[in-house]
Amino acid sequence: MQKLLSEAGNVLRADGSPNPGYSTREVLQYRRGDIRANPFRIKEWDFYQIEDREGRYCLQLTYGHASYIGQIGVMMFDISTGKFIVNQSVLTILPFGSMHLPESASKDNLIDYHRGKTCVHFETRNHERNLHLVMENGFEAKLHLTPMISHALIINIPFDQSPRQFYYNYKLNCMDCEGSVYYTEDGQKKALCFGQGKGETPAYALLDWGRGVWPFSNEWFWSNGTGEAEGKLLGFNLGCGFGNTSQATENILFYEGEPHKLGKVKITHQTDYMKPWSLQDEEGRCNLKMTPEYDRVTRDKILFVNNCTHQVFGRFNGTVTLDDGRILHVSNLPAFAEHAVNNW
Repeated sequence: MQKLLSEAGNVLRADGSPNPGYSTREVLQYRRGDIRANPFRIKEWDFYQIEDREGRYCLQLTYGHASYIGQIGVMMFDISTGKFIVNQSVLTILPFGSMHLPESASKDNLIDYHRGKTCVHFETRNHERNLHLVMENGFEAKLHLTPMISHALIINIPFDQSPRQFYYNYKLNCMDCEGSVYYTEDGQKKALCFGQGKGETPAYALLDWGRGVWPFSNEWFWSNGTGEAEGKLLGFNLGCGFGNTSQATENILFYEGEPHKLGKVKITHQTDYMKPWSLQDEEGRCNLKMTPEYDRVTRDKILFVNNCTHQVFGRFNGTVTLDDGRILHVSNLPAFAEHAVNNW
């Protein structure tokens, strides 16, 4: 019963309520000026995650705001040891429109932000992305991301708490990453190079692009990964627990470049987050188990913000079924699943 959005339109209707549904290409137009809700409830962010194909190193870049607080952040860590290599964040109180986040996830756009020694230059052109981020303490990232497929997962869903609350989200995985990250560790300047050349580390990239007006308290489960199944490129996005998904879920497979939509999925874990996780859909098309390797726990408490997220990285095994009934066997694919409980 999911609603496929196939015609151009706006994310929000004239009364400020969302036009619900999903698509695999950007057909709706997000316009900040259409929001008919308390401006302190608006949330906008661009989040990039780069993970090498062996599942050892992870780099995360965050640029966004929750209206009353903005963040430019970078995390880089070794999944195999749990050691943080870089963990820096710049917070801005009451940024409002000063961060100038784009109103489209896929059209050509530019983020150009400077504050002190922090410099953000994120450019999207012809669907490729150039990311340049400079932070204090010698950190610099210069990355080029190229989509390996022409589809993404886009959802526009309401919340039951208010008719003018919504979540418009564009998730794009299956991107190839090339470039370098420069940082200081133990007093020494170092570099990590992503790419296919000699001395470089092959890596996949993920974009989580979100815009919306949410309830103050919320909870979600989310899982995303890119790798190979039976020798071909497989990407997936799975989630539950967040918003009204009666007309659109965020559950989808991408195989050999084509999308395969799923219905509702249940993601479960034990009290100990390092015990195996289960990811299953209601129709029997997704049957995955994750064996955890590292639990990246983040807790943020500042002003009105009180968030806790367990992002657990591990190895995925099991089966997924394509639209034509073909069953794929997933073996030892490095990816993550997370559980977040937020008040912001």
